[in-house]
Amino acid sequence: MPALALAALPLLTAAPASHADHRPAAAPASAPAAAGASGALGVRAPLPLFEAIDRIPVADERREGYTRSLYKHWNRGLDATDGCDTRREVILSEALEAPQVTAGCKMSGGVWLSPYDDVTMTDAAGIDVDHFVPLAEVHDSGGYGWDAARREAYANDQASPDTLIAVTAKSNRSKADKDPAQWLPPAAGYHCQYAATWVGTKLRWDLAADEAERQALLGLAEDCPDTTVVYEPAR
Repeated sequence: MPALALAALPLLTAAPASHADHRPAAAPASAPAAAGASGALGVRAPLPLFEAIDRIPVADERREGYTRSLYKHWNRGLDATDGCDTRREVILSEALEAPQVTAGCKMSGGVWLSPYDDVTMTDAAGIDVDHFVPLAEVHDSGGYGWDAARREAYANDQASPDTLIAVTAKSNRSKADKDPAQWLPPAAGYHCQYAATWVGTKLRWDLAADEAERQALLGLAEDCPDTTVVYEPAR
């Protein structure tokens, strides 16, 4: 994402184009080196999707105690002086054609592409910013043990180009809090990238998967032999 004050974190690649491809160029990822790293310092070697899925621990989900308010969003964003909260900063960063921005981060004009359903959007007010792994799913998969600071960090994570994504309200409502065993994007050409981004985000935030979710991801991997995942744990 442009103008990140934080280090770029997970970068996900797949045979189909990523939604991150629609953003202005970001700086190369950087962070502490990890086992299995290659190339630039701190950039992990790409993992085949099957291998990446195998790194996700399998565990039953735990919904107890979940409310969206536990995951504070949206906060003031990367630039606390720009008048834009995290949601609006994500919308601005993902624009194919930048909108005009006036006081209070009000936008007019602009063009966006929603990867979930391959729909072009021209009204920022109608765009949803989706948590790629939904907040309820995060909670079920390990977030129930997080403190407030980590929950807020996930809910506003702009250090990764993939944790948050601008999509149509219709596709976001359809997805809701479903995992890949329950929902896949209407745009079939995005399925491989969707699987890679889901897996990379779960690995980045050290989240588990239940058995049905794992089997769904493995099924997607069968159809995505060239898809790879590069991720870095959140800090």
